[in-house]
Amino acid sequence: MKRSNIYVVLLAGTVLGLASAAFFHAFAGYGTRVGYYAAFAALAALVYFSYRQIKAGLDAKTKHAAEIAALHLRTIEALALAIDAKDQGTQEHLRRVRACSAALGKALDLGEDELEALRAASLLHDIGKLAVPEHIINKAGRLTPEEFEKMKIHPRVGADILRQVKFPYPVVPIVEAHHEHWDGSGYPFGKKGEEIPIGARVLSVVDCLEALTSERQYRRALPAAEALEQICALAGTQFDPKVVEALKANWPVLQQAATSPGLAESGFLRGTARSTGAFERTESFLSSIAAARQEAQTLFEISHDLGNSLSLDETLSLLSARLRTLVPYDSIAIFIRNEDELVARHVAGDHYRILSALVTKIGQGLSGRVAETGTPVLNAPPSLEFSLPADRTRTASLKSAVSVPLNGSTGTIGVLTLYRSAPEAFTRDHLRILLAISSKVAVSVENALRFQLAESSATTDYLTGLPNARSLFLHLDEEISRCKRENTSLAIMVCDLDGFKQINDQFGHLEGNKVLRLFAQLLRSASRNYDYVGRLGGDEFVVVAPGLKPETAKTRAERMNESAIEAGVRICGQPTLSVSVGCAFLNEDGADAEQLLAVADQRMYVEKQQHWDESRKLIAFPSAQAQTGGA
Repeated sequence: MKRSNIYVVLLAGTVLGLASAAFFHAFAGYGTRVGYYAAFAALAALVYFSYRQIKAGLDAKTKHAAEIAALHLRTIEALALAIDAKDQGTQEHLRRVRACSAALGKALDLGEDELEALRAASLLHDIGKLAVPEHIINKAGRLTPEEFEKMKIHPRVGADILRQVKFPYPVVPIVEAHHEHWDGSGYPFGKKGEEIPIGARVLSVVDCLEALTSERQYRRALPAAEALEQICALAGTQFDPKVVEALKANWPVLQQAATSPGLAESGFLRGTARSTGAFERTESFLSSIAAARQEAQTLFEISHDLGNSLSLDETLSLLSARLRTLVPYDSIAIFIRNEDELVARHVAGDHYRILSALVTKIGQGLSGRVAETGTPVLNAPPSLEFSLPADRTRTASLKSAVSVPLNGSTGTIGVLTLYRSAPEAFTRDHLRILLAISSKVAVSVENALRFQLAESSATTDYLTGLPNARSLFLHLDEEISRCKRENTSLAIMVCDLDGFKQINDQFGHLEGNKVLRLFAQLLRSASRNYDYVGRLGGDEFVVVAPGLKPETAKTRAERMNESAIEAGVRICGQPTLSVSVGCAFLNEDGADAEQLLAVADQRMYVEKQQHWDESRKLIAFPSAQAQTGGA
């Protein structure tokens, strides 16, 4: 027992004893009128002190009950806001729904218990979304049927959670039915009409109206008038007509509800004064929760995107776009290792031109040192990246950089570097995020490089870099179809190097490979930009020349022969090489790729035979040639 209560009991006992003694003396005939007064005074004092004590106790209990009720409400608010923070971008949603649901409920003459239940349900109606994955809740687009089925569980889950609370008013039925429709087409139970609690009917209207007039990541906010029209159009199907009518009639009352403490300036209550209250003090923890959810969602999306693409450029572009929401930057450079150099494969941001031209030696510059040591750096000076004073001057606005290595199965395959114009702009949290995704990025880059190599090998000749036979046939079929549609001409030129075997025999196959590479370059340079030059195999090449006429084909053949002679002279030092060319024309010599190539190849061998016969004559009659020359 408290000490104050002990004192009161002792005082009451003393007063009661004195009063009893006074009455005893009075009735025994010993007392006087003064005794009677003393007795009544003692009783009055006893009654007064007892009243004071009882009142103080009642006041304390009332205050305690009010504090418990306030604590209960604040607990509900904090829980509701923490849950709502899971849904990115709608942290003001609950506070607006609560105020306007209560205002609409009053307009419908709901009882006090129903209003209290509606207020609590407005805060807690989405608690069941704890059981729905974030990527479904925050999906920027229409849900698939499977995803929508998962979303539909949240009213029942929310009701199951809230049944444990034992509210003194009917909160659970409202939460459970807030997605039911007036015509029975809603979920989870398909209730209709008056089967749906009135609180749920009110909440569904306000919740939908607020969602329509709020900015979401998957759509723009609607004007209040347009949103109200959509709500009215759904009266009798999705919504209770009586509730919709009350919404229209009491629209000014709902706008006035926006002035309640703690409401923010947004949604369909936009334009009202923002006030401070308990809600405003929650911004810090709400931001932390939302940031954590956003990080998890973005990392999931990055992992998904990296696993879905085998194109290196597409992979790096997606990474750059997704990463910016987690680690803000002014410029980004993703370097890929090429032997002892780092080449900027993807660059975005303010200093695109300088960074995209950057080629860094391993061990030099900021990114080069990261690649050499395999150690990330935080808030390093970006000037370390540039060796030329001019480049340092042009990038002087960059003040800090964070760089992490991309470690693949064979070692460091690249470096990811971000730049900011503010000093010390990156935090350890930013570095943690980059390190968390670096291994996934490295694996995706390795896979993309392997795919790129395989794809290139499938369509490109490894020695000359020209399209190979497979690629040539695919292109030729497309070009023939195009020329037939547009009724234009097409020439196919097949050429074979004369004297190439002698180069291999005299100078070796390595020199022969050099001759092939150089001839391929010269042939490509001598052709038009829209000509298609490919290697069939060995020393045989093909040129697909749209629009080439027979009268100009001979000139092109002479230029090809000049390229062959030049390649032989530059590599072997003597004019031992020439070329035989056969030409075929679409429609005149054939209608498909096989026919055209067959005709061109046949004509090329005829020319080669002529060259062979001429060379044999030169060998067989050297004196005659000499005499002819002397004459």
